[in-house]
Amino acid sequence: MTAAPERQMRRPRRVVILGSTGSIGTSALKVAREIPDYMEVVGLAAGGRADELAAQAREFGVKHLAIADESLRETVAEAAPAGSVVYAGAEGLRELARLPGADMVLVSIVGTAGLQPALDAIESGKDLAVASKEILVMAGEIVMAAADRAGVKVLPVDSEHNAIFQCLEGNAGGAEAVRRLLLTASGGPFRTASAESLADVTPEQALDHPTWKMGPKITIDSATLFNKGLEMIEARWLFGVEMDRVEVIVHPQSLVHSMVEFVDGSVLAQVSTTDMCFPIQYAVTWPQRVPHSLKPLDFAALARLDFEEPRTDVFPALRLAREAGSRCGTLPAVMNAANEVAVDAFLKGVISFPRVWGLVEEVMTGHTVIDSPSLEALLDADREARETARAGLT
Repeated sequence: MTAAPERQMRRPRRVVILGSTGSIGTSALKVAREIPDYMEVVGLAAGGRADELAAQAREFGVKHLAIADESLRETVAEAAPAGSVVYAGAEGLRELARLPGADMVLVSIVGTAGLQPALDAIESGKDLAVASKEILVMAGEIVMAAADRAGVKVLPVDSEHNAIFQCLEGNAGGAEAVRRLLLTASGGPFRTASAESLADVTPEQALDHPTWKMGPKITIDSATLFNKGLEMIEARWLFGVEMDRVEVIVHPQSLVHSMVEFVDGSVLAQVSTTDMCFPIQYAVTWPQRVPHSLKPLDFAALARLDFEEPRTDVFPALRLAREAGSRCGTLPAVMNAANEVAVDAFLKGVISFPRVWGLVEEVMTGHTVIDSPSLEALLDADREARETARAGLT
């Protein structure tokens, strides 16, 4: 709940995109094409799609690039615009996050690899646009404290948190005026499935999301509802509320992206069609609203808006996330790390669908929580949780 800056933007916001070849990154580039007067891409980073990264660099004239796979550095350099600087590996991402002259770093890297670059961006005075849930889940207290010290903004790109951010604008009462944050969830492809049938779910079925087109990790998280659990913890840090004021409601149409209920009983909702370009654009242009060619919402064409309680008995991810976010310390990082290992194992056919949350709960139960951990302690907890989860696969 950050106050709007006094000045208006006089030039395009210079943006570095970490994860430019993924679903969020490509949507961000779509936004950049649409609003060149407000957004200039000055840095691009990808994991291993060297040809796609180089093509993006040529299209947008970007000469500062990074590729996580160090073996592909020369491939990118050869295909990039003349005079480009190409960084590589984990250190390359950090170099790009500190790029002089950039105003904002959009982090859309899946997993924990975006945490250190996010902190680098903040410490170098850049606003942070967060699309990677793991950053705030793993180290929300550290990241938000760093942003406060640096005097920079942390702007949410997830549609749900961006919706809450919009609903809270103009709220003079701060967190004390909020009764509940209501994160909406599509319910995923198994919203009405029986608990017994989940044991036979295949990766192909779980990847068939009814509403959004996303990468495999986040799509599986949406099917297990861990995605929404991670968002609960994110919201706790982004908006400065306790976990007992963060709730999830299933909304299959995915048009109401989230809601805020205030202490006087009023509820504000942010509603738009399901396109990630909406929240990305608002994060980049905030506090301004800029016209675009995206499809407007046709209320007359809406047949209905449904809302349901999540089935936490069938999908325990929300319970585990609430436990982790309430306990804090190293437990959220452990939950996240175990989930990453479990999702990867499920996608490879090593474990069953229900085993995803079963494994996560086992790792969480066996962990001794460290309160107010340092970044090093968080990284150690993350590493140990992954080792424990991998041992649990056999």
